[in-house]
Amino acid sequence: MARARSTFRQADILRVLRAAKAAGVDIARVEIDAAGKIVIVAAKNTGVPENSVLSPLDTWMAKHADETEGH
Repeated sequence: MARARSTFRQADILRVLRAAKAAGVDIARVEIDAAGKIVIVAAKNTGVPENSVLSPLDTWMAKHADETEGH
């Protein structure tokens, strides 16, 4: 039995990854379904640079930011 033809190519994924990176999106993972639909899942961005020094209040606010949204 012959293998089914792929619904996507490596170049398709690379194109999507480059576009997301150019837009400043940090990528957590890439999902591809059987139909060939490519989904980029963005990494959660806290908006805090990695090498910055945070006060205890800044740390608490970053940790609890999701809890206060929509209130």
